[in-house]
Amino acid sequence: MATVNVYLTFNGNCEEAFLFYQSVFGGEFPYIGRFNEMPQNDPNCPPMSEEDGKKIMHVTLPISKETCLMGSDTFGDFSPPHIQGNNFSISINTNSTAEADNLFNALSKNGQVVMPLNKTFWGAYFGMFTDKFGINWMVNYDEQTA
Repeated sequence: MATVNVYLTFNGNCEEAFLFYQSVFGGEFPYIGRFNEMPQNDPNCPPMSEEDGKKIMHVTLPISKETCLMGSDTFGDFSPPHIQGNNFSISINTNSTAEADNLFNALSKNGQVVMPLNKTFWGAYFGMFTDKFGINWMVNYDEQTA
């Protein structure tokens, strides 16, 4: 069964925000990655400034046994433009690529695919879209933990 978490998008202050959330909820970041850690030979990786490279590509903060806050800074085509009030996505973590395909295809019908489902350099099968109601979604299957 898929799990659902909130994914927050920031305009350059993701690290500051997540340090604040960590001070409130406690816990540790199991992963915090920056855009400059992306493989430079990846065709999906656009050129970036030193400042953009220091921005947060992804961070996770477990806040309960079942729930994580996840987030990133905006950068290129990796996220929709930052608009206050539209800076979140619903993130679905699935148990298989088949479940990921089914949910992605059903939910994105008549919507706008931002990033088709595909294998990623971080070891996941991942895609993003905005549904026909304007809600941002991310679908992820962690292949390395399967």
